[in-house]
Amino acid sequence: MLENTKLENVLFIDIETVPQYSDYESLPIIYQKLWEKKSIFFRKENESASDVYQRAGIYAEFGKIICISAGIINFIKNSKSFRIKSFYGDDELKLLKEFCDMLNKYSIKKEIFLCAHNGKEFDFPYLVRRMLINGIKLPKIIDVAGKKPWEVPFIDTLELWKFGDYKHYTSLELLAHLFEISSPKDDIDGSMVAEIFYKENNIKRIVEYCEKDVLTVAQLLLRYKGEELIKSENIDIVSD
Repeated sequence: MLENTKLENVLFIDIETVPQYSDYESLPIIYQKLWEKKSIFFRKENESASDVYQRAGIYAEFGKIICISAGIINFIKNSKSFRIKSFYGDDELKLLKEFCDMLNKYSIKKEIFLCAHNGKEFDFPYLVRRMLINGIKLPKIIDVAGKKPWEVPFIDTLELWKFGDYKHYTSLELLAHLFEISSPKDDIDGSMVAEIFYKENNIKRIVEYCEKDVLTVAQLLLRYKGEELIKSENIDIVSD
């Protein structure tokens, strides 16, 4: 698949998510009860539903998206550049609509693939679920229900690394070190996002982290293909 995939047709994405509410006590009663039922499958005997509420952000039914970063590789002669655009904020409906508008525009121009690390298990289904919850019509590229595996336009750098070993998980941070790519975790990691969002109110720091992840995924795919990395001076971040 990689041999026949044009890198300029790949849209690299990463999302950051948090629990829908800042703490368990702020949850409506009905959702407290539902989280109680959900969390019973993974919390320890001495833990309450409140104790593990910080994990709610990884479930689309109890979390929300606060940032989507997307990047694309451009080729000019023998040089590669990378352009990143982020959609972020507390208004999930707004950022999802803006992201969908971009997907629809790109899909009209050319056939594109979406690429993320662990995207098939997390980013792609999470996006689709939150779009449906927000009443958004799914862009054609991510409306993959009923499609055959080879018809789904998703590339997952984690799946590619597994080589069929489906019990094996390798983090993006570890792969970055293995392939001598600058680590995206030089400031924060995913476990810190909710606290930075709700307690520090520092969305910009989260956006920078998300954009680093997107760049790292693109660099990793380049390594998989045996190509040179994108130079730092050729990275363009689109501002608001």
